[in-house]
Amino acid sequence: MAKLRITWVRSSIGRPFDQKRTIVALGLRRLNHTIELPDNPSVRGMVFKVKHLLRVEEVTE
Repeated sequence: MAKLRITWVRSSIGRPFDQKRTIVALGLRRLNHTIELPDNPSVRGMVFKVKHLLRVEEVTE
């Protein structure tokens, strides 16, 4: 199953509260923090909401 490698690259200061909560829901804790999550519709939806704050790469195993 494919995964997404997600890195938080831009600050959420001054962003709407729902975008800040989306960053937390993804599991990101600080700038330049990288996580790998499964590539599914729910994760894709969260990534789409805050795509301007993230760098996303597809990882194949």
